[in-house]
Amino acid sequence: MSERLAGRVAVITGAASGIGLATARRFASEGATVVVVDLNAEAGEAAAEEVGGEFVAVDVVDEAAVKALFDGVAQRHGRVDIAFNNAGISPPDDDSILDTGLEAWERVQRVNLTSVYLCCKYVLPHMLAAGRGSIINTASFVALLGAATSQISYTASKGGVLAMTRELGVQFARQGVRVNALCPGPVATPLLMELFAKDPERAARRLVHVPMGRFAEPSEIAAAVAFLASDDASFITASSFIVDGGITGAYVTPI
Repeated sequence: MSERLAGRVAVITGAASGIGLATARRFASEGATVVVVDLNAEAGEAAAEEVGGEFVAVDVVDEAAVKALFDGVAQRHGRVDIAFNNAGISPPDDDSILDTGLEAWERVQRVNLTSVYLCCKYVLPHMLAAGRGSIINTASFVALLGAATSQISYTASKGGVLAMTRELGVQFARQGVRVNALCPGPVATPLLMELFAKDPERAARRLVHVPMGRFAEPSEIAAAVAFLASDDASFITASSFIVDGGITGAYVTPI
């Protein structure tokens, strides 16, 4: 594995499992010092130990805690080069707009969108002071497509991440900070696999739309994040970086 990220300090939220954990592993393999951020202390500490990094327990919707996170990382490590703002939720009570209550709507918005706003707001001063940095915000392919099997607040929150990311990418481009939105397709995380194991029909209904005929592995998404974090992506900012197995480009898929 090349060491494209050698000497860099990376903060990953939602890093104890799924895409976040896979990215922590990938970043570490490419030479980065990884700060694992999660609410799950046991899993977060295990992840940090595995990648030789540091664990910080943070509720990403708590403004003071997010500010303290980035200020603390900059103080302890001298810099913050990469922020992968990846924490998010997709609860079962977020469904059709006809069935989703206001409490569920607001909870998903806080975790999926407001947390990204807070992480960007408080990492940017450190990157701007250094004159460089890469922010990657996790959006989703659902922000680009409509679905009859709706998760209305999740979809809206990811659309918000796309719009905010474009704005930040444009605003800070000439100050050396790149900001990109990652748009993964369905990923074979334990959470998704557990959901689909309970409802095979639901899984089949989604899988038929993937031209590659399978869900992504977390490591495949992590490879895309590592690219965006590295200097190999030095001319990429304000982008919606799609890693979806062809879903958004498909009309009729192979049988």
